[in-house]
Amino acid sequence: MSALFNFQSMIVTIFLFICLSTYLNRIWPSRIKTLEEGFSGLIRRSAVIGERLSPFVAICCIILAGFNLSR
Repeated sequence: MSALFNFQSMIVTIFLFICLSTYLNRIWPSRIKTLEEGFSGLIRRSAVIGERLSPFVAICCIILAGFNLSR
């Protein structure tokens, strides 16, 4: 089943994308800050979400990992 049709898998994919974007922003901050439009703009916005809400994103990732272990 695709991650787009399973709600829990879609949420996990979104959180992993936010974490990846934040990590890439830590490695190449000047490159990520210049991205403005399209998919690259989505990477920049996700990096900002990951930086500003990092405790909440981390807690949600831990909760989702717990749900996936219980399957």
